[in-house]
Amino acid sequence: MPSDTGEIADGAGVHQTDGPRPGDDLAGLRPIKVVLSESGHIGEALGAARKALGLDEDDIAQVTRVRAAYISAIESFDFAALPARPFVVGYVRAYAMALGQDPAAIVARFQAEAPKVDGKLRAPGGVLHDSFSSIRWLAIVGAVVAGAVVVWNLARRVELLAAAPEKSAAHAVAPAAPVVGPAEIGAPLPTPPEATTPPVYQTPGLTAAGPAAAGPMAATRPMANGATDGAGGGVFVPAGALYGAGPTAAGVVLQARKSTTVIVRGAGGAVYFARVLAPGEAWRAPDATGLTVDVATPSSVEVFVAGTSRGRLTQAQTPLARLVSP
Repeated sequence: MPSDTGEIADGAGVHQTDGPRPGDDLAGLRPIKVVLSESGHIGEALGAARKALGLDEDDIAQVTRVRAAYISAIESFDFAALPARPFVVGYVRAYAMALGQDPAAIVARFQAEAPKVDGKLRAPGGVLHDSFSSIRWLAIVGAVVAGAVVVWNLARRVELLAAAPEKSAAHAVAPAAPVVGPAEIGAPLPTPPEATTPPVYQTPGLTAAGPAAAGPMAATRPMANGATDGAGGGVFVPAGALYGAGPTAAGVVLQARKSTTVIVRGAGGAVYFARVLAPGEAWRAPDATGLTVDVATPSSVEVFVAGTSRGRLTQAQTPLARLVSP
């Protein structure tokens, strides 16, 4: 680029520069200040000033960020190659600032000289805005994907239908033959075992309550023929286990003729004996006072005193002393 500091003739109005404007990026490339010519339109004046400074269209485009084609169109007033008027006004303002001119005066001259083609805004050249292009592409891609899925499903279905007869024939199960003749019933189940009666709870230590307690004794012989069934006078013969004390002075024995519960309590309510006596089992009373016999069925218990029967009990609760008394 030339750095000539001389003057330019023919009314171009060349003067020495008065200093760069604030934000002027081309101040170092303009050693002189050019006064625009009044002849012709503003585009021709800007082009003449650019050439006088030895600048190319690319130099202006690099500083103004305006395309070089738009710079050339402004200089030739080729509005068909330019975008809408508001954009062009901005380009002219930037062009004037790049040449060191007053942008307001240059824009006013441009608006006065440039014809108004229309009032519609046009986008800058080179930019294609199609609001429906992206939608069309999405629709095309979606249709292709949907068609591929449909084709794959149809092919898979045909494959499954072709393989279905072979699979069903291979896994066919013959129906069971109907039963001919009378139905057979299995053997009856055995009768469930009867529930056994649990042993009656006996308070620990009751057999030691008397002075001469003894354990149960098993019977060794059946009842004698002289025993009675309630009138008294029979002789006591053990026919089962004998609980309670050993032989005592009182000699009171309670023997069950039928299964019944026998409970013997002391004067303070302490339990001396409690058990369900089976037929033939007996309990011998200790030498203790204040004992009371409590039976569930009085007629099922026979009383023996000194080995002789006194008959059956008549009350559910009977003091033992009453049984001993003659």
